Amino acid sequence: MTAPALDLSLVIPTFNEEENLPLLWPELRQVLDATGLRYEIVFVDDGSQDRSAEIIREFHARDPRVRLLRLKANSGETAATDAGFKAARGRYVVTMDADLQNDPHDIPALLAHLDRWDAATGWRVRRHDPWTKRAASHIANRVRNALTQDEIRDSGCTFRAFRRECLRGLVLYRGFHRFIPTLLRMHGYRVIEVPVNHRPRRFGRSKYGVWKRAGSAFKDLLVVRWMRDRQLRYQVAEDVGGRLSEE
Repeated sequence: MTAPALDLSLVIPTFNEEENLPLLWPELRQVLDATGLRYEIVFVDDGSQDRSAEIIREFHARDPRVRLLRLKANSGETAATDAGFKAARGRYVVTMDADLQNDPHDIPALLAHLDRWDAATGWRVRRHDPWTKRAASHIANRVRNALTQDEIRDSGCTFRAFRRECLRGLVLYRGFHRFIPTLLRMHGYRVIEVPVNHRPRRFGRSKYGVWKRAGSAFKDLLVVRWMRDRQLRYQVAEDVGGRLSEE
C-alpha cells in the first residue's frame, strides 16, 4: 500500500544543539499535531561534534515522523538547507533554526500565506540579539537590497515556508541561504515577508560573528547582483509548427 502523501516537511539545519533539541522537539510536536497536517521533521545534522545526532535518533525511535539526515562533515548552513530541500517529501516545506530563537507557533501563520503566495519569509521585527549584531544586519540588509534591487527587510531570517515546487529548480551555493527569497523572485515566484517572533538565545553561542562573515557575504552579494543583471528575460511570441500533433 502506498503511504499517504505528506502535507509538510519541516527542515531544521542543526549544528551542536544538544541543549536546545530536547526543548525544541516537544514544542514542535505540540504545534504541528494541532494543525492536523501529515508532516515530517527533517533534522539535518551538519557535522555536529556533540550529542545532537544521538538525540535526534532517540526522537526517531519514539516517533518515525522524525528523520535524521547527517552530513559527513560540517559543510555550512546553505549545504544543510539544500540537503534538507532535496530530502523533503511534503507538499509544503518550512525551514527554521534549531537554537530556539524561532518560535514554532509562527509556523501555521507562515503556512497560511501559501494559498496566495509561493513563499513566506520571516521578518524578525523585534530581534533579541546584541545591538552590534542588529546594527550590522540592518546595514547589510540595506546594502543587499540596493544591489539586488529587492525589498527584503530581514534576509538573514531563515524561518521560511515554501510551496515545494518553487524549490525544485533552485540552485544554491555556499552562503546563498540568505538570498533564497531574492533568488525565488528572480525566477518569477511570489514571495511575501511575514512578521515572526524572535526569542532570546537560551543555550550556546551564535554560529556567526558580526564581522567574520562580512567579506564573504559581500562577495556572495556581488555574485547575486551579477546573476540578476545577466538573467535571461524573453517571451516567445509565436511558435509555428513547434508542437507535433499526437498520433
